[in-house]
Amino acid sequence: MVSDHELLKLLLPEFLVEHFDILKAQTHDAELHIYFEEKNVIPEPFKEKLLESKGFLPEIIVDDYPLRGKIVKLHVKRRRWTDKTSGEILQRDWQLVAKGTRMTKELAGFLKKISRH
Repeated sequence: MVSDHELLKLLLPEFLVEHFDILKAQTHDAELHIYFEEKNVIPEPFKEKLLESKGFLPEIIVDDYPLRGKIVKLHVKRRRWTDKTSGEILQRDWQLVAKGTRMTKELAGFLKKISRH
């Protein structure tokens, strides 16, 4: 039997399911809006630093694969941390959006592939 967590990874970008909390999901007409917030877990590359979560970067909205005939809009809030020793602001480098688009990399790759046929 597939767990809820594994099912979500089949429907949504896996890194969002793993590293973000789903805050809410709302439908507006023919659109499904899903709101994500990065978990307060220090990224592996920064583990040796003394970090403190200092809020979020501005929310981005990204298009993803349609679900059940609805356009899917992912609202993503990425976390930022402050290094308590140096005062440096750090954030994870997520490669969520395909370059030059507002789509997930997976959706952009799919559309590029089918446009060749």
